[in-house]
Amino acid sequence: MSKLTIKSLQELSQYEGTEMGVSEYHTITQEQINKFADATLDHQWIHLDAERAKTETPFGATIAHGYLTVSLLPYLWSQIASIENLKMQVNYEIESLRFNQAVTVNSDVRLRAKLLSVKDLRGIAKARLEVTLEIKDSKKPAFTGIITFLYHFNG
Repeated sequence: MSKLTIKSLQELSQYEGTEMGVSEYHTITQEQINKFADATLDHQWIHLDAERAKTETPFGATIAHGYLTVSLLPYLWSQIASIENLKMQVNYEIESLRFNQAVTVNSDVRLRAKLLSVKDLRGIAKARLEVTLEIKDSKKPAFTGIITFLYHFNG
C-alpha cells in the first residue's frame, strides 16, 4: 500500500472506517533506548544493562521503554499518511492503550493504523485512529490503542 496524501478534512473523511495502511519497519537500537532513558530520566536497568537483562529477565535482552514505542507514533504514522495543507497538528488524546509485549533491543517494529472516525469541530478535524505497533516475527503486538490527532487545515 502506498503512502496516502490528504489535504483537507473532506479528503480525510473519505477514509473513515478503513485501514489506512502500515508503516515501514523501524529498528529499536540500544543507542535509541539509551537516549530515551537520558531524555526521560528513566534509567531502569532493564533498559540499559545488557548483561543483567540477559540473565535476570525473561526477555533475554534489554527492552525499549514502553513510552519510547509510543513516542514513535507520529513518525510511523507519517509514513502511512502525509497530512498536508495544515496550519497545525496537535496530539490530542491516547485512550485504551495496552502494552501487550516487551520490545527487545534490535527488534523491528511497524505501525498499522485504522481511521475509526473523523469529526468536524468548527473546521478542525478530530481524527481517531486505532493503532497497533507490530513486532516483526511476533504474534503479539507491542501495543494497541486509540490515538486522536487534531488537524487544523488551511482554508
